[in-house]
Amino acid sequence: MCRGKTLKEHTWEGFVLRDGANVLMMGSADALPEQPSQKTKFIEDMTDAQLTSELDLPVGLTNLGNTCYMNATLQCLGSIPELRTALFDYKKSLHEGLSEHNPEECVAIGIRDLYRDIDRAGDMISPMILVQLMHQAFPQFAEKDDQGRLQQQDANECWVQLVRVLQQYIPLVGGGKDEGATVAGEGGTIGEKGEEGAMVQAGASGVAAGGAQGGSVGGKSLKFITQYMGIDYESTMRCKESESEPEVTQHESGLQLSCFISQDVKYINSGLKNRLQEEIVKASGSLGRDAVYVKTTRISRLPRYLVVQMVRFFYKEKEKVNAKILKDVKFSLELDLYDLCNKALQTKIAPTRERFRLAAEADQSGTAAASKASAPQYESSSFPEDPGSNNSGYYQLHAVLTHKGRSSNSGHYVAWCRLPTGWVMFDDDTVMPVLPEDILKLSGGGDWHCAYVLLYAAKPLEKK
Repeated sequence: MCRGKTLKEHTWEGFVLRDGANVLMMGSADALPEQPSQKTKFIEDMTDAQLTSELDLPVGLTNLGNTCYMNATLQCLGSIPELRTALFDYKKSLHEGLSEHNPEECVAIGIRDLYRDIDRAGDMISPMILVQLMHQAFPQFAEKDDQGRLQQQDANECWVQLVRVLQQYIPLVGGGKDEGATVAGEGGTIGEKGEEGAMVQAGASGVAAGGAQGGSVGGKSLKFITQYMGIDYESTMRCKESESEPEVTQHESGLQLSCFISQDVKYINSGLKNRLQEEIVKASGSLGRDAVYVKTTRISRLPRYLVVQMVRFFYKEKEKVNAKILKDVKFSLELDLYDLCNKALQTKIAPTRERFRLAAEADQSGTAAASKASAPQYESSSFPEDPGSNNSGYYQLHAVLTHKGRSSNSGHYVAWCRLPTGWVMFDDDTVMPVLPEDILKLSGGGDWHCAYVLLYAAKPLEKK
């Protein structure tokens, strides 16, 4: 160290060392580390395509002008692996000629082809073909404003139409034949619809409803949507003004539950329960006039994938607009529907629920077997005689479709899906990983994204 001198990198010029001088060497005698062969990449500097590749994320869908409602719906439905398997097993092709298929069947084929493109693509893709097919099958989605631009649509209406199409044309993998067996249940007829104004949305007419109360499918192919997303109900109608009039039991089927949001609803469970008992006015045969009836509804079959619509929109006659209910309604990452089931189903799912309880106690006490390096194995979540059902009543959140804005005919829709790698947000062509805490913030209460459609999947029970 010499005062006023700076040692240059490759020479001792300017430094005079006397004999016997002490020199302190600082550093390492090893070779200097080599410069990285590849420049360090930061997430902030990556393009969407680079981010998707590095994080192994699925690809997004291009917004073709207010088509976010369709993009979000497709991403949520596409997160169901069994649905993709059933679609890819469907052999018909658009190349056979559009005249050979009706427009709705072309939509089902278009959905399958889009999912194939998503699996193969390394970057965002355009759903142009499917949009054109949807406009042909459902002209309401082709409406335009005064400037000739596509109008925003209700994502739940799109969901209902796409699911109905898939229900009509996509069978279970391998045909799903039920060789004349009677599907488990409690009597009644397959495919019965509830009365007008019932809380359920009935499936497409003419489609065999596998899993309905006790009907025989007579060897017909079971439909994937009916088996994996179909809900069966048992309702009783009691006349409140006549004790002598006997109760009437009805069986209904649907593809989603509705959570009606009122002033006292703060949690999704209470919103679902509120519609299980209601008073309606109808004609009484015994009294010869209109009378008040109490309708009590319970679930008699649960599907593997449960759809819950948060009824956030209502029509304002004065402004002629579908206004939005911004109220904060909490939902959780897990859902238990035991209290919504009828007695027969509660008894039927009790053994699996007991195994869940014992597994939870074993985990808490530390007596559970040590986890293995291999992937965990899970028990079947369906009853053996009813593929696609839920044999426990327990669900875990699988996808959320949200809306940001004040009207169903405006604003923006986004999908949030739970994948094997974690939660991912699909904002059209932007795909980003998110945390479970971010999902729970979608409960509403302001102008941020509000949960509009929730997709729950049967909670798996790990084999011990």
